[in-house]
Amino acid sequence: MRVGIIGAGPAGITAGYQLAKGGAHVEIFEAGPHVGGLSRTIELWDQKVDLGPHRFFSDDARVNNVWLDVVGSDYRMVDRLTRILYQGRLFHYPLRPANALWNMGIGSAVRCMTSYFKERIRPSYTGDQNATFESWVVGRFGRRLFEMFFKSYSEKLWGIPCDQLDADFAAQRIKKFSLGEAIKAALGLGANKHKTLVDQFAYPTGGTGMVYERMAQRVEALGSAVHLQAPVRRIIHHNKQVHGLELVDGRIEPFDHVISTMPLTLLVQGLGDLPREVQHGVEQLRFRNTILVYLNVDDPNLFKDQWLYVHSPELGMGRVTNFRNWAPDLYGESKTSILALEFWCYDDDAIWKEDQVALIERATREIRATGLVGDAPIVAGHVERIKRCYPVYSQGYKQHLQPVIDHVRQFENLQAIGRYGAFKYNNQDHSILMGVLAAENILEGRGHDLWAVNTDTEYQEAAAIQKTGLERGVEAKREPVAV
Repeated sequence: MRVGIIGAGPAGITAGYQLAKGGAHVEIFEAGPHVGGLSRTIELWDQKVDLGPHRFFSDDARVNNVWLDVVGSDYRMVDRLTRILYQGRLFHYPLRPANALWNMGIGSAVRCMTSYFKERIRPSYTGDQNATFESWVVGRFGRRLFEMFFKSYSEKLWGIPCDQLDADFAAQRIKKFSLGEAIKAALGLGANKHKTLVDQFAYPTGGTGMVYERMAQRVEALGSAVHLQAPVRRIIHHNKQVHGLELVDGRIEPFDHVISTMPLTLLVQGLGDLPREVQHGVEQLRFRNTILVYLNVDDPNLFKDQWLYVHSPELGMGRVTNFRNWAPDLYGESKTSILALEFWCYDDDAIWKEDQVALIERATREIRATGLVGDAPIVAGHVERIKRCYPVYSQGYKQHLQPVIDHVRQFENLQAIGRYGAFKYNNQDHSILMGVLAAENILEGRGHDLWAVNTDTEYQEAAAIQKTGLERGVEAKREPVAV
């Protein structure tokens, strides 16, 4: 059985790894020069860093079994500290009442609580209005907290107003978390912590990319292949039956099955003439780009967080990661701290066209303005640009997405997975799970609906990675939402 896989990010490389172990011959075609996709690890200034903060946490035993199979004992449990930077102050995320009260001041805190209880008594939104991110968050937190801790960050990330952002983003990332639950947890009144309140996560000693580099090595050791800098032009098919891939260099490779993690819009455009509704859907779906500016700061003791969410509206960056606080294996003997500042944009935004010098200057000004680095020297900078990082959940996007999905479903031996491939705001664990299920569909003839991954609020089986490996029945804890 020959399986062609487009893309070597977490979903694609996991699918290839599982298929190769199951006896299939796999050919993975990656357009770039590296495996790992968004979860790649790079080397800078004698240290290792990821493409932003990519920690791993899952309570699905299938996902954790694969991860541990690859990583073995080469990981550390990291105590999480994540805070929100707003108006020059650091707020714990998830919010802790005492910390929030101290930072806000009594007057502002009273206004937040008043706004919160007002929504409990007389909701601002009802019926179909709940379809927006703004109405969803206001309904759970109150308008005052929405404006302080959700609005600015979300609009930086998506580049559209919150009343034009679909509620799916909140439903997938914030889920059932509410201010009332946060208060109960902080006061020890809740029986169980909510799944967004994760205190620890597993992290590979060689960086997040180590997982996917090892998978690639094992795929090749099993007799299959990973081709780098080998972009795919289109899928070859006849009567809705896929039978190969055409590469950009003109080569045609025959396959019995194809798994695609390339952007869904590009995949569908390469399938040939499209029905009008499908073509319209493709034209309406958008992805958001990321610019990562790395700064090497000559101080090993900056702030303690793994990363901070930057909600201050006067700053363009939305998140800053401090790789000094992940695992000592990343920095070794180095005495500096590498920070990664994230800026999000579309292709036609001016910042996307700025050169490296201008971006480093921009990032330097902004990090200085926060006070987080004091007067520590910034000795070097580096820029990474990543296209199509985030599928944009604009209001009503599902109406455009559904005909596209229906069109792909018509091809029996074609599966679309991953953040790009399925147009889903996946974490690593979601993409790994998609890869596992896609492989099972081929090897075992399963009928897993891959479009359903990362839509339910709960996983099927609770089992989390601890210091000693996989433990079942532990308290299920999902990772915090990036807001």
